[in-house]
Amino acid sequence: MTKRLWIVLPAFALALALLAVPLSGCDGGGRATNELVVTGSTTILPIAEIAGEMFCDNNPGYKVLVSGLGSSAGIETVTRGSSDIGTASRDLKDEEMDLGLYDSPLAYDAIAVIVHPSNPIDNLTKEQVRLIFNGTYTNWSELGGRDLRIGLVNRDEASGTREAFYKIAMEETPFDRTAAVLPGTGQVRSVVAQAEGAVGYISLGFVNDEVKSVSVDGVDASAATVVDGTYPISRLLHFFTVGEPAGLAKEYIDFVLSDEIQQGIVIDAGFTPISAGEAL
Repeated sequence: MTKRLWIVLPAFALALALLAVPLSGCDGGGRATNELVVTGSTTILPIAEIAGEMFCDNNPGYKVLVSGLGSSAGIETVTRGSSDIGTASRDLKDEEMDLGLYDSPLAYDAIAVIVHPSNPIDNLTKEQVRLIFNGTYTNWSELGGRDLRIGLVNRDEASGTREAFYKIAMEETPFDRTAAVLPGTGQVRSVVAQAEGAVGYISLGFVNDEVKSVSVDGVDASAATVVDGTYPISRLLHFFTVGEPAGLAKEYIDFVLSDEIQQGIVIDAGFTPISAGEAL
């Protein structure tokens, strides 16, 4: 088997340790009737945190505690009652359909395929993306690039981004098992930004100048191409509750779906408001 480049940075140990930090929110203290716990997707984390702070500012006395432990963790915690809202950047799996969860979509997102800014590759076909991440291609020269080994950067199995990418881009073809596996979007971006041969995938909202997003099948990842369906690797972001949201959970979700958040925080975070699809 061809050995794959395993990319390791000293900061990873720190990044892993940071996953154990307590829930962030606008207040502390024990859980009470005025406290809302939101757990799940790291992709949704920035929206959930900022919206939570704004919600608390508008509603003194309320507490919104937010953590990003991955989409699967969000679905698990809301199902067992240890959180009020589970956030997920993937759809429910077949085995999760009977858990009694109610879906409140909050935004559209594209999953961008990212490379180092020095990589001359600007476009890949969806098939090439699949063959890169299943290990068929091992050198960028096979795709018209430089003679440079491809360094695969993947997400962990709790990631909703990984699950969505697996279904949409990989068409459920197994990933190359020698890829570096990282627990968060930020870590993936950091590695790709520092390793010239690296390739990964992250939510469009997290793409910055440190990395380059390549087009897929000639279509750039953007808000417009996600909504019109032309970008081939896109998804919905979700809030899940047990049954229809009620009480404080409903107030918070309604706030996130309001124009104030949708036209402000959601767009600023690089996502597309859910209302954009409803308008089509």
